[in-house]
Amino acid sequence: MRQDANSSVKVAWLSALLATLMFASPARADAPLNYLTSHSDRADAVLHLTWGVMGISVVVMAAIGVLLTVSIWRRPGLAEPQPGMRLAVGPREGGLSWLWIGVGVSGLALLATVVWTVDVLAGLAEPAEGAPFTIEVTGHQWWWHVRYLSDDPSRIFTTANEIHIPTGVPVRFKLASGDVIHSFWVPALSGKTDLIPGQTNELWLEARDAGTYRGQCAEYCGIEHARMGLIVVAQSPAAFRTWWDHQLQSPAPPPDASAMQSFDMRCGSCHAVRGTAASGVLGPDLSHLMQRKTIAAGLLANTERNRLHWIDDPQAIKPGSLMPAPELTPHELAVIDGYLETLR
Repeated sequence: MRQDANSSVKVAWLSALLATLMFASPARADAPLNYLTSHSDRADAVLHLTWGVMGISVVVMAAIGVLLTVSIWRRPGLAEPQPGMRLAVGPREGGLSWLWIGVGVSGLALLATVVWTVDVLAGLAEPAEGAPFTIEVTGHQWWWHVRYLSDDPSRIFTTANEIHIPTGVPVRFKLASGDVIHSFWVPALSGKTDLIPGQTNELWLEARDAGTYRGQCAEYCGIEHARMGLIVVAQSPAAFRTWWDHQLQSPAPPPDASAMQSFDMRCGSCHAVRGTAASGVLGPDLSHLMQRKTIAAGLLANTERNRLHWIDDPQAIKPGSLMPAPELTPHELAVIDGYLETLR
């Protein structure tokens, strides 16, 4: 029985790997998770620290390698013992000085690294001045719930997995978790910040350049941790206001009302669509799904083929996710996906 269970687990993982390779998204290639470039002041500080610590580490390792090589090949004053000869045990003169020098130099390097790291972290924790609005991000296994806040309640809305921000404007993020510890990380814009159950942490992002920036959960949070991605889209302030205004609108009703009814019956208990009877909170809000580049938390490109496979059997693509297979007929699957295509 144990062999059968192990075989089933291997088959599930192999199926997930094949599905990921088959439906891998161009959006993932368009927005690589690159931590060696930066597009914000906060990311600049982290990038400089990364290169600095890397350089110090290389120098230290090189020095250790050189000293070790010299000690092996030189072996000063080492005489070959004769049979019956007793060797005197004692410290060699001058050896202790090497220890003091080595500990002192490495200690100074470590102290400099610690001071530099603390200084960068303190700078990242400082609130950004003039943040015009706040975004609440809640991590779930394994997707991101995103809520845009405003002093005007009518301008508050919810989305998922894809975050839009204006360029040149600091944005405040309030980070929380709905289950286990997650970590919010968009390396091109800032460092990592944990999402901890029962606690709200804060982060400030500001993008210098318009573009799409890949993000990732950076704290192991379960079986699908590696597939818990996100996308941050930085756009001009004018384009961002247009996007926000559009998000507040309810999607236009589909020509076939039965398609919306099928979605409400099959999917509405977990997902929400603004202006309809679908009001679920267990899964991502799908109000303007067709404006998003990816589905399944950044795993797949938002294409008809990927949506059909994801809806039909999500466990084959993302094993362990809370989305069950709805057991739809091919006709019902096509009807529901047809309705999703109207959510623009």
